[in-house]
Amino acid sequence: MSEEGQQHALSYVHGVSTTPLIGATIGAFFDHAAARWAANDALIVRHQGIRWRYAELKRRVDEVAAGLLGLGLEPGDRIGIWAQNCAEWLLTQYAAAKAGLILVTVNPAYRVAELEYALNLAGCKALVMARAFKSSDYIGMMRQLAPELDAGASLLSAARLPHLKLPILISDQPEPGFLRFADVAAAATSATAARVGALTASLQFDDPINVQFTSGTTGFPKGATLSHHNILNNGFFVGEAIRLQPGEKVCAPVPLYHCFGMVMANLACLTHGATVVYPAEGFDPLATLEAVHAERCNALYGVPTMFIAELDHPEFARFDLSCLRTGIMAGAPCPIEVMRKVMERMNMREITIAYGMTETSPVSFQSAVDDPIEKRVSTVGRIQPHLEVKIIDAEGHIVPHGVPGELCTRGYSVMLGYWDDEARTVEAIDRAGWMHTGDLATIDEQGYCAIVGRIKDLVIRGGENIYPREVEEFLYRHPKVQAVQVVGIPDAKYGEELCAWIRLAEGVSATDEEIRDFCRGQIAHQKIPRYIRFVDDFPMTVTGKIQKFIIREQMVAELGLATGERGSRPAA
Repeated sequence: MSEEGQQHALSYVHGVSTTPLIGATIGAFFDHAAARWAANDALIVRHQGIRWRYAELKRRVDEVAAGLLGLGLEPGDRIGIWAQNCAEWLLTQYAAAKAGLILVTVNPAYRVAELEYALNLAGCKALVMARAFKSSDYIGMMRQLAPELDAGASLLSAARLPHLKLPILISDQPEPGFLRFADVAAAATSATAARVGALTASLQFDDPINVQFTSGTTGFPKGATLSHHNILNNGFFVGEAIRLQPGEKVCAPVPLYHCFGMVMANLACLTHGATVVYPAEGFDPLATLEAVHAERCNALYGVPTMFIAELDHPEFARFDLSCLRTGIMAGAPCPIEVMRKVMERMNMREITIAYGMTETSPVSFQSAVDDPIEKRVSTVGRIQPHLEVKIIDAEGHIVPHGVPGELCTRGYSVMLGYWDDEARTVEAIDRAGWMHTGDLATIDEQGYCAIVGRIKDLVIRGGENIYPREVEEFLYRHPKVQAVQVVGIPDAKYGEELCAWIRLAEGVSATDEEIRDFCRGQIAHQKIPRYIRFVDDFPMTVTGKIQKFIIREQMVAELGLATGERGSRPAA
């Protein structure tokens, strides 16, 4: 093979595009969008009864931005937000960007220790927070962390939260020690309003604007630091991939604290003059179906577990979903059978799959609305514009097409680094600017990418590499299997054995041997799970990502197995 032929056979792709990157800050682009689409609906929040056009959203955002400066915050200060999906979340996102503040998004599921860690690591000077969400008493947790709130001082001075001065409550009811969100706009003056306008010209698009904490499985999470350029452009190109049009509506039941909500929904809509619709405070399948039906949404977002819950809802049949055209399924591996049901039963013929990670703003690959069905159900599409991806082996060499290896990304989307953590930044981003994802993937001759799994999830049984995703996809073919997760657990003879946790479809039963019989003669014997457990649910994060490490830990405890380290793993 010629040298050129060898080069083309390698797993490297580059997103060539004639569409330029946006060279503006979020604040400057927001002003442009609000003027261009002033009469379009910008935001619909079903549970708050809110419907704001772009002109109204701009008026409110400018008031909040000026108010934040009026309260003493300065460009570069960090402002946390710890809340469910609501209008105040979006106002804070855009107001912070206009004021040059760095928005620190706090997981709504965080408890006291995690909250303390996040606020102190980022050095948050202000925190916008809800009173409570689901089983979480946010005010109670804050008073536990900062009993100094009871003093009712205008600026907080707390021993355990030394940076935090302005706790701001999303509530109409007064609370000792807290400002109300409505008080923020009231703090605006003509001088701070003028300053917001001046900042639009002085802020730079490479400035950090967002810190998002990654959902680590061990130790404390890392704060991925993202710029205006990172997330504004990623939101734009995600919207381009689903062919989002001005005036279309995107139903976003995904959490806003995560890139799926604040970038792929909020910023995709902003850059296209579209409307973002929040159906409820948190994910609720019935509220989501009602929102799509009532608002005539054109796109729907979700992780696979969300789509499964919607499809399986007892009232699914009464909703008219003919308005749906497209959407995005992402955040976790997307089972092929679930994808097919969404396309057929939810009318989402142009649904896309997206792949990425918080550290890359987040999307690197996305399928196209007109990709062949087999590609949209078996891959995560092709490279996004202006990005590069390579697949490498354990020695760092690019592998041939079709060979699994670690996926690495380079381009505008790669984060600035982990907040106040140079060591882990250097571990993740190499000297050539490649972000090492830890994901195992393949790229075919046409540039389509398939995610095989995580390097840490790779199972090595008797020297054979087994990719849990491949086994999961096969088990989804069983008519009784609704959802499945496969992990490796320690084994004295083979090093590791496969374990499958299976959630069965409603009203059916199955046995371990029935599942194994289904596998025999269809997949290699080493890929047939030795251990099978039927479960009602899987442990997962608030964003719907399955926590396989918890499955593994529970099985190790149940079987009384040794938990020794599995050793270093080859990438392929």
